[in-house]
Amino acid sequence: MSTVEWIAAIAGAISVYLSARENIWSWPTAIVNVGLYILIFQRSGLYSDMGLQVVYLVLSIYGWYEWLHGGANRSKLEVSKASGRVWLVSAAAGGLGWLVIWSITRRLHGVSIPSIDAGLTATSLVAQWMMTRKIVENWVLWIVADIVYVPMYIYKHLYVTSGLYLVFLALAVMGLVEWKRSYRRLASPASS
Repeated sequence: MSTVEWIAAIAGAISVYLSARENIWSWPTAIVNVGLYILIFQRSGLYSDMGLQVVYLVLSIYGWYEWLHGGANRSKLEVSKASGRVWLVSAAAGGLGWLVIWSITRRLHGVSIPSIDAGLTATSLVAQWMMTRKIVENWVLWIVADIVYVPMYIYKHLYVTSGLYLVFLALAVMGLVEWKRSYRRLASPASS
């Protein structure tokens, strides 16, 4: 367990906690977290996860902007629910992403558990995009992914990261509850 892994884990936990609370500072802390995890995953042979962190870096910058200006008339973005179309496109993108990522990474030298790694990467990308748009159901995808991430990181002897993902799982449950509450508040007639 390295100092870099500890710092990355702490930044990640802070970032997800702030996301669950709809706090804009979740994005800068996410940038620190993913920057460090790019290095950690490269050293561990988890190339899909390493690539995922690069995409997270871009999505964190995008999410930061969207949460500030992605609402009506470039206002603050509010929590919303996924439409049937969003679910359909997300499922198709996730499935296609899994196949593409798996077909590329399974051939890389030193790759570890490419099918699971690619599936988690694709699911995480969809969840992260949903988070940038403040779609409540991003938390459901994170819960599912975290349930698989925890034992995968134990298998790879990334114990701090596994513990972090256990914290992420608890925070994802908290985020789901908080964002549903926020959505109900926005959707109630009294808020109109």
